[in-house]
Amino acid sequence: MHRLAALDHRYLWHPFTQMRDWLKEEPIVIVRGRGAVVEDAYGTRYLDANSSIWTNLHGHNHPQINRAIRKQLDRIAHSSALGLANEPAALLGEALVSAANPLLPGRELGQTPRPVRPERGQANRSDQPALSKVFFSDDGSTALEVSLKMAFDYSRRTGLSKRPRFLGMEGGYHGDTIGAVSLGHIDLFHKAYSPLLFKTNKVMAPYCYRCRFNRAKPERADARQYRKCNWECITQVERKFAIQKRKGNPYAAFVFEPLMQGAAGMIPQPVGWLSRVCGIARGHGALLIADEVMTGFGRTGDGKAAASSASVSLPGKEPGRPVQPSSLLFASHQEGVQPDFLALAKGLTGGYVPMAATLTTQAVFDAFLGEYEEVKSFFHGHSFTGNQVGSAAGLASMAVLQSAASVSARRVLQKTLSKALEQLWRHPQVGDIRQVGLVVGVELVKDWRRREPFELRERAGIRVCEAMAKRGVLTRPVGNVIVIMPPYCAKPSQARKMVGALSESIEEQFGKRVK
Repeated sequence: MHRLAALDHRYLWHPFTQMRDWLKEEPIVIVRGRGAVVEDAYGTRYLDANSSIWTNLHGHNHPQINRAIRKQLDRIAHSSALGLANEPAALLGEALVSAANPLLPGRELGQTPRPVRPERGQANRSDQPALSKVFFSDDGSTALEVSLKMAFDYSRRTGLSKRPRFLGMEGGYHGDTIGAVSLGHIDLFHKAYSPLLFKTNKVMAPYCYRCRFNRAKPERADARQYRKCNWECITQVERKFAIQKRKGNPYAAFVFEPLMQGAAGMIPQPVGWLSRVCGIARGHGALLIADEVMTGFGRTGDGKAAASSASVSLPGKEPGRPVQPSSLLFASHQEGVQPDFLALAKGLTGGYVPMAATLTTQAVFDAFLGEYEEVKSFFHGHSFTGNQVGSAAGLASMAVLQSAASVSARRVLQKTLSKALEQLWRHPQVGDIRQVGLVVGVELVKDWRRREPFELRERAGIRVCEAMAKRGVLTRPVGNVIVIMPPYCAKPSQARKMVGALSESIEEQFGKRVK
């Protein structure tokens, strides 16, 4: 066993890992990386097929981000945001606000948003709040904690609610700090800590492949394309808001992961769902909290993969009309949804260092203004809030992200993945292939005709990923769902190799393909 692997076994405790299993095998010790490739302590090279757990945007050792970090290190690595300002954080805040308001052409960012009261079930794109203030923190959990605290206190201070209650989604995951866990609804992760949590409610997510309202028999296609339903999932949301309103305490905020739920198993939303549901929430006076920790910064692509799903029209209503995707960096905007809180992390620094941001409105910001003795400040913060190195990396990443070369490369990569994934339908153990932009989830089942899931003890997803690693491709499953989420710099040949390794590994573990 390599010396570094032995040290890991002796001293470290890994996240979301059964350490009894971990200690049975020598771990892969990563020592360097470049582009979409990482290298272990023995010199073996692997493709980083999940962008180092969904964080890395442009590849490892990106020269432009490296230069920005080195330049900043020559000046200063960190100074406090408590009582002091700094250059990179201010510039990054400006860049984020600029990117976060594509639905508001000509809108003055400092303007207080007018109350939003669209018709029930329809988000009103012409009158949505400008995101004009940025609060930096450390990671996805803290970005959601900030959103939660701000929404809670804002609701009370403005009279929206004396006892703010939050509505989330089945399978929602928003991080592992107590507030973020309270907003989430994955029992596997959260049940053990239930005595520590505060009460929130949940509504069904549009999991088309396993939706109890989907009358369609399984086909060899994304379940969103052949589903047969009457949008009962949206009716469930309407009902949930109506019931809470009758109790005399309407929901203060609706928390969601736009377009695709990550930790739930890469569960995509059919086109039009998000716009309709957020319209319902707005109609009931609820704030919108968009968790774009995974989906932000171009990860959901240009919307074309999602647009290929079934018709989004509701009986007697116009279908949702996604915004032209050419310059959109955030998933919410693809459905014309502008949240009151936008939580960002993971790709914020290009995957280099931990950093997060919560964007919100002037109206929320103003609710915390007052005389010193009124004690109205937002009492929340982190030692490394607005860190200069992280901010410098974030600025460089934004510049790369918005370059014509990156936009073009992402479109090519998205199309390459779509075409390569078609080969997987030959495997009877592939039940659903879900792609939204540059995010792919492949759900493994015992037999696609019955949608019968593998049991947890069978470790189907883990076994397939271990076989992929032997073929030089690294990723990590979410239960029985294999995730492919390459860095944007991945070449078409590398993307094809990722999918090819998945195909070979499925065959190795479960048998021959279907002709």
